[in-house]
Amino acid sequence: MRRYTDRNSPPRPRLWVRRRLLLSGLLLAALTDFGALPPASAVGTTVGLGTAGSYSVLGGETVTNTGPTELSGDLGVAPGTEIVGFPPGDVGGATHAGDAEAGQAKSDLTTAYNNAAGQASDESVGAELGGRTLTPGVYTASSATQITGTLTLDAQGDPGAVFIFQVGSDLTAASNSQVLLLNDAQSCHVFWQVSRSATIGTSADFVGTIMALTSITVDSGADVQGRALARNGAVTLDNNRFTNVTCATTSTSSPTPTDTATSSPTSSPTSTGSPTASPTQSDTSTASPTTSDSASPTSSASSPTAVVPVETSEAAAVGDLAFTGGGPSGPLIVVGLAASLLGVALVVAARRRRVS
Repeated sequence: MRRYTDRNSPPRPRLWVRRRLLLSGLLLAALTDFGALPPASAVGTTVGLGTAGSYSVLGGETVTNTGPTELSGDLGVAPGTEIVGFPPGDVGGATHAGDAEAGQAKSDLTTAYNNAAGQASDESVGAELGGRTLTPGVYTASSATQITGTLTLDAQGDPGAVFIFQVGSDLTAASNSQVLLLNDAQSCHVFWQVSRSATIGTSADFVGTIMALTSITVDSGADVQGRALARNGAVTLDNNRFTNVTCATTSTSSPTPTDTATSSPTSSPTSTGSPTASPTQSDTSTASPTTSDSASPTSSASSPTAVVPVETSEAAAVGDLAFTGGGPSGPLIVVGLAASLLGVALVVAARRRRVS
């Protein structure tokens, strides 16, 4: 068959042109809407230490101390049994050398170590952490890493913020280095999972729970706001101070002001409800001239308590509180819809051109 064509009519726009125009508008709208969404992040969860949480120092083979070291928590070793240097070191809690309690703490330490090692990483870090300011998350070093100077951990106002460091080899905190906590960051939510050994340098101020696979050495005068827990090797101390800090709980009393706000409107509608009830009661009192003298006071007394508009006014107040304005993504969504309409308009224009 011969295809009929009108040479005087304008050429028809191809189907793929119309589809391309429509898809362009929809794609622009989708990109605009997705740009309004906040970026996703995989923030780590706190590591449960079990019975190991009560220990300031827990070793695998031995624990050796020099000088007047102070431990605020328990001291233990397992499966080894040797603890040297206490006294002159002072233990604020209990001491367990190779007993069942130390064995259970070591088992709980292994569980906590694996938990920290298995959490999804948020960011890879290099060989130097000093001089950086980090927000909550899981940070992974593929090999050894160190802290020279100051490492700042910023919780951004969240007392429950968690910081987990996964170290592929050795961890070293240089002499006089420090870990600084900012904006409600807490040492009880800082965890160091070390695949080999950890060394805290002379006069360093360290923060967090160290969970080392092999050994931990804390040099002279260093302070640790946290714990030194070694799974298999020794823990060596020298005139140090360990402080176990209990996590501060967040306050849950913030929603209470809403009760006081909703209770204030309830008193104002009661005054408007009383005039509406009084005319109805006056009609009933005139209808009973002789026997309703005793009944009329009781009915008038019950009328103010049966006022129903209190609930409606409270519902209106709650409705006002429940209504909130649009978020910052509102203008972007409008732009996306406008882009979609633009694509449709282009298609319509192409069709009109074809008809004309």
